[in-house]
Amino acid sequence: MSNNKPHIPKGTRDFTPAEMVKRNHIFNTIREVFSRYGYQPLETPAMENLDTLLGKYGEEGDKLLFKILNSGDFIHGIRKDDIHSQNTNALSLKLCEKGLRYDLTVPFARYVVMHKHELVFPFKRYQIQPVWRADRPQKGRYREFYQCDADVVGSDSLLNEVELIQIMDEVFSNLSIRVKLKLNNRKILAGIAEYIGVPERITDLTVALDKLEKSGTEKVYAELREKGIGDSSIERILHFLKISGDASEKCEALMDLLECSDTGLKGIDEIGKIFQYLENINLKNPVEFDISLARGLNYYTGTIFEVMAIDVAIGSICGGGRYDDLTGIFGLPGTSGVGISFGADRIYDVMNQLDLFPAETTTASMILLANFGEKESVYCLSLLAKLRAAGYRSELYPDPVKLGKQISYANSRNIPFVALVGENEMKEETITLKKLSTGEQHSFTIEELFKYLEQISQSNSL
Repeated sequence: MSNNKPHIPKGTRDFTPAEMVKRNHIFNTIREVFSRYGYQPLETPAMENLDTLLGKYGEEGDKLLFKILNSGDFIHGIRKDDIHSQNTNALSLKLCEKGLRYDLTVPFARYVVMHKHELVFPFKRYQIQPVWRADRPQKGRYREFYQCDADVVGSDSLLNEVELIQIMDEVFSNLSIRVKLKLNNRKILAGIAEYIGVPERITDLTVALDKLEKSGTEKVYAELREKGIGDSSIERILHFLKISGDASEKCEALMDLLECSDTGLKGIDEIGKIFQYLENINLKNPVEFDISLARGLNYYTGTIFEVMAIDVAIGSICGGGRYDDLTGIFGLPGTSGVGISFGADRIYDVMNQLDLFPAETTTASMILLANFGEKESVYCLSLLAKLRAAGYRSELYPDPVKLGKQISYANSRNIPFVALVGENEMKEETITLKKLSTGEQHSFTIEELFKYLEQISQSNSL
């Protein structure tokens, strides 16, 4: 037998009951806002066919896909030439038919195409499920993590972007997290690529710019040079990174620089209209037009979003954007969509660090009914049913052990009250309630107990 202690894969985590209640607070807050804006719930399988995933996230994204080896003799039919081939994607498809999903957007696009005749467009859905990436684990970055997505497909209207901005603003306000929302447009970045003379290198430009905040200017420029973008083109990027002012001022400056790029001008127009819409909405968090914002995924074609926590340096905690033809990859061209994704794990870390979880967020029962024996336990089952029916979290200790052990159990579980029902209480039809924080004991009838618990719940004074 192995002496190795059990452990879990790097980049994954177990969540205790106390942590799960906090996580559910996040999920429930996000789910409630999604539902109020008319988004419908959806789930897709944890694994997808590998050819569904490959090629949708760019070269770097493909490297981070978790691939599932075929069952049985997975090397059957593989030639030596295949193994030594430089085309790792082609080899992967022969060894692995399936992979774990990298995000929720590509599976959603696949779902839309498969069910296009059943859906009414525009179609609005939300999805809260785990995703997997073979990334290097570090603070705020995990290999298994939850995403909370909202997307609308089948509409080109910029009102969808405005609505998603409202959703992001409302969710973070409800979670008490101060954030800054950043916007840009991929068409503007395409215009910049034209301006600096490398229109065909838009992907290299966006992948590099996406690392600007984390890696710094010098490393980003070094990466661009490695991709074959010359110093003169890199220097011209500075014209854009130096643009300052509010959204309208930045749009004006960009129009002068990108006057010869129809694509760039269209992106500027879209950004300008979104900010015009936002003038009529009272948002609780600031929204900034950030020209350097790129978002690394290849499928974005229009508006892109990113949300940063103001009080914790942890990277993006929400992001997304418009994709004009992601469904076209699966045979349904011309169906535009736009969506956002909340990073629940990073949001959890932010709230934990800032102590933002509500005090009432707890897994504990409110009342433990002490067990004095079989006769008393049978009597307590009726009381227990009434307490639970009234919405009070309660439990009966399963074994008739010493009362001290039962009280110790309640203390360790942070259960504030122990109900004592012995022979005298059964005869008098009363309950003795012990408040563990003070040691006080009071005798109540069932009606009096419910009134007392209601007062306690309303005042939140456990």
